[in-house]
Amino acid sequence: MTTARVLDVTGTVVRLGLAAVWLVSGSLKITDPIGSAIAVGAYDVLPGEAVGLVATVLPLLELALGVLLLAGIGTRLAGLVSAVLLAGFVSGLLQAWARGLSIDCGCFGGGGPVAPGQERYGGTLLRDLGFLALALWLSVRPRTLLAVDRIWDPAPAGGPGTGDRTSGRRAPAGAEGDR
Repeated sequence: MTTARVLDVTGTVVRLGLAAVWLVSGSLKITDPIGSAIAVGAYDVLPGEAVGLVATVLPLLELALGVLLLAGIGTRLAGLVSAVLLAGFVSGLLQAWARGLSIDCGCFGGGGPVAPGQERYGGTLLRDLGFLALALWLSVRPRTLLAVDRIWDPAPAGGPGTGDRTSGRRAPAGAEGDR
């Protein structure tokens, strides 16, 4: 198996894994809007009016990212948006931990205040940093198997069709390499 093929297979596993994360997370939150609002409010960083909006929009965004990644549509952009969202989650967890808040993250539904000592910041942060690494992988190398993106961009990395508009074209006369 070639290196490119191994990277494509790895990327496919990464893409489908991150899609599953977003689909499960978004589904659990959207089915419990009150619990989602409680979880968002527990971070104590948003004004009250914004808590409901974030609790409503967040699961929709997660589901949209999950669907895009599952289909392999706009994989690089979905990876970038995922990375930004996950960096926000990590920041939210770190600030809650640093402020001594006792909360469950609500990452997969539920969430909100918990009894002191019941929070699991360390494990949750490690998990979210792992998800962030997956998102960054897709941001850097979005080429995967079984993806709609491949219909629009079927060539291997560095070849024609990879977004490099100069691929396959002859350099203009007088350009370097045309001697």
